[in-house]
Amino acid sequence: MASITQDMRYRLSLIRFAEKYGVSKAAIKYKTNRQYIYRWKRRYDGTIESLRDRSRRPHHHPNQHTPEEIKLIQDMRRRNPHSGLVVFWVKLMQRGYKRSIPGLYRFLKKQGILAQKLPNPKYIPKPYEQMKYPGQRIQVDVKFVPACCLVNNAKGKKFYQYTAIDEYSRWRYVEAFEEHSTYSSAQFLKHLIQRFPMPIECVQTDNGVEFTKRFSTSGKETLTLFQRTLKELGIQHKLIRPFTPRHNGKVERSHRKDNERFYTSHTFYSFEDFSKQLQTYNRRDYNQFPMRPLGWKSPQTVLREFIDRGVTYVLTNLHINEYLPLLLLFIYFIHFIAKIRGRTHIFFGNTYNNHRKNEP
Repeated sequence: MASITQDMRYRLSLIRFAEKYGVSKAAIKYKTNRQYIYRWKRRYDGTIESLRDRSRRPHHHPNQHTPEEIKLIQDMRRRNPHSGLVVFWVKLMQRGYKRSIPGLYRFLKKQGILAQKLPNPKYIPKPYEQMKYPGQRIQVDVKFVPACCLVNNAKGKKFYQYTAIDEYSRWRYVEAFEEHSTYSSAQFLKHLIQRFPMPIECVQTDNGVEFTKRFSTSGKETLTLFQRTLKELGIQHKLIRPFTPRHNGKVERSHRKDNERFYTSHTFYSFEDFSKQLQTYNRRDYNQFPMRPLGWKSPQTVLREFIDRGVTYVLTNLHINEYLPLLLLFIYFIHFIAKIRGRTHIFFGNTYNNHRKNEP
């Protein structure tokens, strides 16, 4: 049963007052006109349901769809459930349909037979490549020092923070530069190699002009000083996809941390001051800060533990099948040396003595 509305109660009260005191007084009291009261008195049959608003929908429409058109639309929709509005309308027009696109849309919406949207294909992210040891790949990027941090003599100048972060241990090396160029990048690379305690196999950067001429306007791609330095040192250079900084996510995330923990609370009055504060922050704060991806260990701790464990940790984390020939060759070489020298050797963290008891 439909609920009784406030308008129905108002009309019932109006009619009862008019029957008792007259239509004119009822019109004055209820602030309406007499024609409104007479209309509802004629409709009132003693029940409150007679005071409900009636539908204003027309009984028939001269332009409504004919049964033949309705059947055509339903048959076409059954055969083309995913066709869009315009494509569906064109197909109907080819079969004699004469209505407009808005009229067709209203009919489809009313009947609930709009085009069925195909579900979006589920995004399956690529498996993230986990590094097996320090130096396997290092991300390098450049950060512009915020102008609000530069005061006194440094105001108006431009300073740059070069950052390198090891993907395995998150150990980071930073250096301040006054120049944003391929020469600065090459110098930073040389200093990084001197400071990092492990051999570096691969350096990953974005496509900036300080690293590569991949998208130079000259149309001729030549090696920059940074790339030539990498080639001379036998280090692979990997470029990320253009306009995809998330592929260099570790170094980009570290720059965001720098904004939160360093640049928001420090100012620099000279380049020397900026360089000194940056090195102190990176050594005391960043490389000593526990991180969840590292099991709440600091980058410095992870790197030191790996160096202490040595080769053992590498072999237990690599796929042995891929390195089995090299492993066997290495074992044969150790035994050969041990046979010649007859000395004690360290092998995979275990000490064994190869002395012959009856050797003269």
